Amino acid sequence: MGDSDTMTEKVLERLSVLPLVDNVAFPGLIVPLVVSEEEHIALVDDVVSHGKVLALLAARPGVENATSFDNLYAVGVRASVLKMLRFPDGSIRMLAKCINRIRLEERIKTTPYLVAKFTEILEKRTAGVEETALVRTIISQFKEVASLAPYLPDDLPIEMLNIDDPGRLADSIAAALNISVERKQSLLEKSDVLERLRELQSFLSAELSVLRISNEIQNRATESIKQGQREYMLREQLKAIKKELGEEEGAEIEELRKKLAEKDLPDEARKAGEHEIERLERMNPASAEYSVALTYVDWILNLPWTEGTEDQIDIKHAQKILDEDHYDLDKVKERILEFLAVRKLKPDAKSPILLFIGPPGVGKTSLGMSIARAMGRKFYRMSLGGMRDEAEIRGHRRTYVGALPGRIIQGIKKCGSNNPVFMLDEVDKIGQDFRGDPASALLEVLDPEQNHTFADHYLEVPFDLSRVMFIGTANYIDPIPRVLLDRMETIRLPGYTIVEKIGIAKNYLIDKQREAHGLNAMQISFMDEAIDDIIDNYTREAGVRNLDRAIATICRKVTKEIASNERERAIITPNRVREYLGPEYYIEERLPDKMLPGMAIGLAWTPVGGEILIVEATVMEGNKSLVLTGHLGDVMKESAQTALSWVRSKADSLNIDKDFNKFDIHLHVPAGAIPKDGPSAGIAMATCLASLLTRRPIREKTAMTGEVTLRGEVLPIGGVKEKVLAADQAGIQRILLPIQNKKDMEDIPEEITKRVKFIFVSNMDEVLEVALECEQMPEKTSEKEVQN
Repeated sequence: MGDSDTMTEKVLERLSVLPLVDNVAFPGLIVPLVVSEEEHIALVDDVVSHGKVLALLAARPGVENATSFDNLYAVGVRASVLKMLRFPDGSIRMLAKCINRIRLEERIKTTPYLVAKFTEILEKRTAGVEETALVRTIISQFKEVASLAPYLPDDLPIEMLNIDDPGRLADSIAAALNISVERKQSLLEKSDVLERLRELQSFLSAELSVLRISNEIQNRATESIKQGQREYMLREQLKAIKKELGEEEGAEIEELRKKLAEKDLPDEARKAGEHEIERLERMNPASAEYSVALTYVDWILNLPWTEGTEDQIDIKHAQKILDEDHYDLDKVKERILEFLAVRKLKPDAKSPILLFIGPPGVGKTSLGMSIARAMGRKFYRMSLGGMRDEAEIRGHRRTYVGALPGRIIQGIKKCGSNNPVFMLDEVDKIGQDFRGDPASALLEVLDPEQNHTFADHYLEVPFDLSRVMFIGTANYIDPIPRVLLDRMETIRLPGYTIVEKIGIAKNYLIDKQREAHGLNAMQISFMDEAIDDIIDNYTREAGVRNLDRAIATICRKVTKEIASNERERAIITPNRVREYLGPEYYIEERLPDKMLPGMAIGLAWTPVGGEILIVEATVMEGNKSLVLTGHLGDVMKESAQTALSWVRSKADSLNIDKDFNKFDIHLHVPAGAIPKDGPSAGIAMATCLASLLTRRPIREKTAMTGEVTLRGEVLPIGGVKEKVLAADQAGIQRILLPIQNKKDMEDIPEEITKRVKFIFVSNMDEVLEVALECEQMPEKTSEKEVQN
């Protein structure tokens, strides 16, 4: 074009738009592109099948969504696809030839990819002396830039000298320079060749200044490296001189090499140790990195990679140890003996991951210690309660200051054996935060298919955990992640009965506390009634931890009396219990003196055992509403609504006056400060309401538990043993249970089944038939009659 040429624009057909991130394409060049997003892959497929022409627009720097027109520059290039190659991962590599400049004029659509109409931008050129001078200056500057910039190939200036067109020359150099996207886009938008050359020369000058300074810095760094090499050579010479003089250093390194050669290590661990010792040889002992490397080698050398204890499995001896350490728990002991029997016949069998679930104080942790003692293995306990950092399990990478392996590897080292009994205490109390999820990190540890190559971040060498016997403990099963629970075999430890607690106290706890306080059987003895009194009135729990503490308190006080010569011998009676322990902590759960209409006894499960639940109801004038009180949870409130709906639906068959629909019903569960929830009080609330509205009281000393449906069906519940124990302790003589819970009777102690009558029901009609008295009570009962 000449001076008189003017820029004209030609309307193009609509084009699909491929965004470029951190890049700007210039006309006349061939650019390689990588496409991995699904929408862009579909765009390329459509373009290739319909003409191979598309628009390339640069994304504005810093934007997160490059698929919006607002985040793209309006000026780009029109390009054609020369070659395309599809990779197995679904991504596409292609070469695109940039044809000319274009400007976005009309947006057509944004899904599934961007499509718009563009106009072609024609160049404006004014040939003259200034253009010639700028071209020569740019070529000269670019040669120097190419000689200093490491990112430019050496033969690139030669290619630039062969370009005659000043506009194309400017585009080619702009594309090769390591300048920002904004600057490249500015050059792309210059349709006037002279303006483009001026701006390019300015950018080249700035880039040349930066490269000159960078080159000076690099030269100074090279000199510093040479100085460091020189110091290394001098240090080596000094070591040689000291060796000749008999003052050889490096005894510590040689000692490490000797230990490494003698240690039985896996190949990967040996290579890691050798590599780190070689690094130590090249380091200055005064450097901080030296101590880090030395600590790592120490861990490699002191871990029991192949050292383990030999299992001494004698089933009868193991049975004796378990009986010595734990009272009852027959099913749990049987499962442990089965495991030991398998280990005896097949020593290379993969260890199962056992999980003991039970309330506090029932002996979960001490069972793990007994297993270790029975097998002749080392025992290590690791508490997971409150753990929130994944690095506690996997360790810290050595990039951290003070990095250490995780507590799994630390425990293995402390045991000095690669097959200890490793107890993971309080699995249900693991937390998680920004530092990771320790429960997820435990998945690899507790999976027998993976833990033979457990990867600790600090060691960076696989450690075999397959010989370790992991045992978990928890109070609740619900908080444990399902994927973690799937890797463990659950063994439930129920709460103890009063008889069992008395047996534990007489056979274990009293002897233990006597020895701990320097007493003997002649100096202190406990009557059975005293132990029973402690259990009932001072330590109401599912386990025996507080019972043990109460016995310890009494032993301490007796020790003080004997040491002060106030007493020579103490026989602990119920009166002495009150003297030593003070007032009773718990008020005995008493049954109502007389059952009135609108009263029922339910059974509830708590983390520390079962308890009886008194349900009361009354009717009063109102607007047909149900009032619920007693700190009830949402599920329990829904059970009450279900119970009332069933009673209303059965009004005719129960001979209930339908006028009761005009009154309010108030249902209350005493001890309102204690939260209560769950569906198992459903039949108790339904029976309570039926008793209220039929004026037929519930039979005395009768308790019930079960979930009720709107059709009156009685559904099964959990915690049967704990509920039955609480009922027996409170003096209940008849218990109504869902018929599907009949299988749970195997867990009920024989002495309770002799005292308590169990009635199994499948629907509310059966419940009311056996629970309600036959005759109605008068409408009004005096307070005096109730008390009598």
